[in-house]
Amino acid sequence: MIGDANIVDFLLQFLGQFDGIDVIKAFSAIGAGTAMIAGVGPGIGQGFAAGKGAEAVGIRPDSQSDIIRTMLLGAAVAETTGIYGLIVALILLFANPFMG
Repeated sequence: MIGDANIVDFLLQFLGQFDGIDVIKAFSAIGAGTAMIAGVGPGIGQGFAAGKGAEAVGIRPDSQSDIIRTMLLGAAVAETTGIYGLIVALILLFANPFMG
C-alpha cells in the first residue's frame, strides 16, 4: 500500500510541473488513440463476415441476394462501434469539452 501511495505522489508531483491545459491536451491525445483501437474489432468482424458470406454464396448461388442483404446489414451494425470510437477521438482532439 505504501508503494502505491508513493507512485501516486510521484505522478502528482510530476504532473504539477506542467500547465493544466498541457496535461489535458496530452491525456486527450492518449484517449483519442485509445478510442481508435475500437476500430480493430469491427474490421476483423467484417472481414470474417464477408469471407463467410462469399463462402455461402459459393455454396448456394441461388440465395445470393438474401445472403448479401444479411451480410451488409450485419456489417453496418458492426461498423457502428468503430464509428463511435472515431467520433469520441475527434471530439477529444478538436472539440474537447475539458478545455473550456
